Amino acid sequence: MAGAAAGTAHLCTRCPSLLMSSSMSTLRYAARRLALAPVASLASSSSQSRGGISRVRLMGVLASTRPSLGGIRTTMEPCARRELSSSVRAKVIESGSAVVEESAEVEPVPSSSVPEFKKRLRIAEIKGGEDGGLRLVGQTMTVRGWVRTCRLQKTFTFIEVNDGSAVSNIQAVVGSDVEGYDKIEAGLVNTGASVAIEGVLVESQGSKQKVELKATKLTLVGGTDPASFPIQKKKLSREYLRSVAHLRPRTNTFGAVARVRTALAFATHQFFREHGFVWVASPIITASDCEGAGEQFCVTTLIPSSHEDPKTPLSKVPTTKDGLIDWSQDFFGKPAFLTVSGQLNGETYATALCDVYTFGPTFRAENSNTTRHLAEFWMIEPELAFADLKDDMACATAYLQYVVKYVLENCKEDMEFFDKWVEKDIVTRLTNVVEKPFVHVTYTEAVELLQKAKKKFEFPVKWGADLQSEHERYLTEVAFSGNPVIVTDYPKEIKAFYMRQNEDGKTVAAMDLLVPRVGELIGGSQREERLEVLERRIEELGLNKESYWWYLDLRRYGSVPHAGFGLGFERLVQFATGIENIRDVIPFPRTPNSAEF
Repeated sequence: MAGAAAGTAHLCTRCPSLLMSSSMSTLRYAARRLALAPVASLASSSSQSRGGISRVRLMGVLASTRPSLGGIRTTMEPCARRELSSSVRAKVIESGSAVVEESAEVEPVPSSSVPEFKKRLRIAEIKGGEDGGLRLVGQTMTVRGWVRTCRLQKTFTFIEVNDGSAVSNIQAVVGSDVEGYDKIEAGLVNTGASVAIEGVLVESQGSKQKVELKATKLTLVGGTDPASFPIQKKKLSREYLRSVAHLRPRTNTFGAVARVRTALAFATHQFFREHGFVWVASPIITASDCEGAGEQFCVTTLIPSSHEDPKTPLSKVPTTKDGLIDWSQDFFGKPAFLTVSGQLNGETYATALCDVYTFGPTFRAENSNTTRHLAEFWMIEPELAFADLKDDMACATAYLQYVVKYVLENCKEDMEFFDKWVEKDIVTRLTNVVEKPFVHVTYTEAVELLQKAKKKFEFPVKWGADLQSEHERYLTEVAFSGNPVIVTDYPKEIKAFYMRQNEDGKTVAAMDLLVPRVGELIGGSQREERLEVLERRIEELGLNKESYWWYLDLRRYGSVPHAGFGLGFERLVQFATGIENIRDVIPFPRTPNSAEF
């Protein structure tokens, strides 16, 4: 090919690149005129074919701009070099067309092998609606899912299949003459097995469902050993199911939790989008401690990482002359941690884009074995510029009512399941959240109310001490009859450094939103926008001021009043489902001494 004349280019199936010795300006000009991909990629690309079009061999520099060639699928054979005469080249360049040599052969070109992606028909769609699926009677369909039960009769078998789209199963009636029935006779279709059943939807003769699938073909996709399958057809404790967290989504409870969790996440993004917020991806690894509590997971490469040999002698950790850890040799050159909050990073964008929110995982190295704590959980953290504590409370209230209403309207079957099997009257409780006003009290008023309560608390109530879960639940469940409660103006000594100090010098413009069964669901505040006050507070708490240089810059350059809050997403799922233990509302819980799966 080295001897090709100037201005000539060839395509060859053995050498799929376009070999060029002419000036690139001609090729770029042609690509612009054709509005196609760059010429150099033509050899490896093709457009859809039309029936009856002859196979062609491109031998010029340019492809034709004529519409008749727009649908040609080019089949390029190994071709010898041919030089175009200067007159032909000039004509090609002038007209922008190619020299095309037709072949006598006609070769049909198959259509693309990649099908169009379409939404699959799921059990939720089949049985959804007021008619329970009767509108689809007579239609042929294929149901794919996992066997919940298999009941053999003399001449047919009932198979209950669930595909994860709903609590409901669909019943398939499989006659002994149906293709694939031999799998049933061989004892291979058991609870937990995956199947694909083709058939016609018919009205059910039973009373438990309105429709069922009259099978015409049964395919066993994946079998299971009924003797060892961990999810048996009996009541299983949630504690046991945590030990098989990789299989527990196949149960009704955890399937419903997953769907409600999805709905809450979707509603979260939708709420903030409708209100003009911008989503910010906050970092997972950080050098800052947002809460200033020091309960962080350290991220380091100083300890050699090996799953095969996790035992590493301390002598391999680099140290300074003083015997301290030499962080300068670490990956980031200084100590780094898993984030405890995306708030500080969110504030940086709020002071430029006004209203933003973060939604991502956070980590706390708290040795807390309670039903309310996880080492890894998700947080929703909006930040509002040009806003005060009242704006913050209004946003938190509107958000909670919005997402709860969304779940009630879009997860009706799941919520009926929770109402029956998890928490009686949960639908009524959630409806009250949407329809009733929230109660507002100050921290001082809440303490006085608790001190007057006849109930004996495990933790004593006194001004200056943080409210415990038992105090929070008493306020919202007993004192205010199940209504959500917003407590404001906490003592500054029990709140984070970034919260704006009130004029009394003792309290901060903070708020906690308390809900029944959970306690604190949302914690927020107006942020301290005054540089000198914030610097003084950092020094009072003994925090490393240098670590927050960039955060302080937000107060140096165009500082504005702003506010925000944080919401633990798993606690929200607890609140919406009635599940008591937070370890049962996240797919794979991370807790002290537990990091399985």
